[in-house]
Amino acid sequence: MFKEFKEFALKGNVVDLAVGIMIGGAFGTIVNSLVNDILMPPIGLAIGGADFSDLFAVLREGVRPGPYASLAEAKAAGAITMNVGVFINAVITFVIVAFALFSIVKAMNVARRQQATAPPAPPTDTKDQLLLGEIRDLLRARV
Repeated sequence: MFKEFKEFALKGNVVDLAVGIMIGGAFGTIVNSLVNDILMPPIGLAIGGADFSDLFAVLREGVRPGPYASLAEAKAAGAITMNVGVFINAVITFVIVAFALFSIVKAMNVARRQQATAPPAPPTDTKDQLLLGEIRDLLRARV
């Protein structure tokens, strides 16, 4: 059973998948930072200067009644909230990741099509054929 698992784990597809998952996780972290730290602050500034991730609606007040200045304060008070800003951040992150993956897959498909339509290289002569050609040329030169 260990031998079968070893054969499975060392196949190229499994290793490629593992590498893809690791790169995808790192890419997701970068995109989250892009959305939360670069894109959302100017959008939040444009809609009134608030932190965009703090856009929320209180569904039920917590132990300490509102209003709450931030989402963290509402959560600390035990309020039940609908986190609109966090959801919008997640949607924007998804759209960026989906577009990046679409671009990568499209580029790979174009490369595959170009590779498939490229004419095969003409066969080159082997060492034996080259040597026989030289012998033939030397014999012709003698006559």
